[in-house]
Amino acid sequence: MLLVLCVDLDDDLGRKTGISTPVIGREAVQEAAVALATADPEDSDVNVIFQGLHVHDDLAARDESVEVAVVTGLEGKDVTANRKVGEEVDTVLASLSTGEDVTALVITDGAQDESVVPIIRSRVPIDGVRRVVVRQAQNLESMYYTIKQVLDDPETRGTILIPIGIVLLVYPLALLGSLFNLPGLVLGVTSALLGFYLISRGLGLGEYLDASVERLRHSLYAGRMTLITYVVAAALFVLGGVSGMNTVESHQAAIEGDLGAPLLVAAFVHGAIQWFAAAGVTTSLGQITDEYTAGRLEWRYLNAPFYVIAMAVVLYAVSAFFLDLVGIGYLAAALTVGTLLGIVSTLTFAVAESRLSEGGRQAESV
Repeated sequence: MLLVLCVDLDDDLGRKTGISTPVIGREAVQEAAVALATADPEDSDVNVIFQGLHVHDDLAARDESVEVAVVTGLEGKDVTANRKVGEEVDTVLASLSTGEDVTALVITDGAQDESVVPIIRSRVPIDGVRRVVVRQAQNLESMYYTIKQVLDDPETRGTILIPIGIVLLVYPLALLGSLFNLPGLVLGVTSALLGFYLISRGLGLGEYLDASVERLRHSLYAGRMTLITYVVAAALFVLGGVSGMNTVESHQAAIEGDLGAPLLVAAFVHGAIQWFAAAGVTTSLGQITDEYTAGRLEWRYLNAPFYVIAMAVVLYAVSAFFLDLVGIGYLAAALTVGTLLGIVSTLTFAVAESRLSEGGRQAESV
């Protein structure tokens, strides 16, 4: 037996006529088609049901075993609609009182309804799928469904619509630029925006930015100290850069000439290193605080601020020596102090961690 199965995925038949589904049998299907055509003559599912009747009558005239039925889904719910179609197909198959093998001919009105074909195939073999649309608009509904799917996908929507929107802004922005005698600037900014967007999409910067925003939001609501310390460290870095440039300018004014690359670097480091060290100590203390509150703190983490101070002492002394502000003795003492500070902090926290670990193991053995 061939089952002519008319599919109405968004349940126009049930919503507009109140007829319960599935509808099984030629007379019942004809009544449903007339009722839907009366309620909404422009509904494409009317064509689907009448096409199903036409195929049924054509096959019946050839004395073939055939039945026609209408199954529906739900409006605006893809997964639930597919499941409902599957349940109604099961109901139709259970109602067929025949000992013959049943195959199906699926009739739809476009690509959207054809998404249920795998659901139907899992229940009954399919001999074919026939799409019924108005002759004057063969691909209209399929094109509409494709565009709708594209616009519903945030990833695809952003990839396609944003560049198009930027391009469409070129002309009005050019007119605005001409009004203020700045056409080149406006076109340059628009081109830069488009180029930046395409580069960011190509390099995946959007995903990185989204992840960064999510981490920031999590840090804000989780009460993480690093969120504050990073802001403070950024301000200290800016102050350090300004201080370093001021030091470079003062040394250039003192010698009334070019310092040369090594002395420029030394002057910048000499003026900025204190601020950079303060930023490093701030961020390390914030990280240590978060590790402690999360219960993940290890003794060796406490080395970070001491390492930062040790490196700052060494760089400050070296830069001062290059600028002839200190002698060789001061440099040697600073190098010794920086090295000893790193060694002492490392040994101290390593011994403390080892002693605490041994104490914990002994307590567990007792």
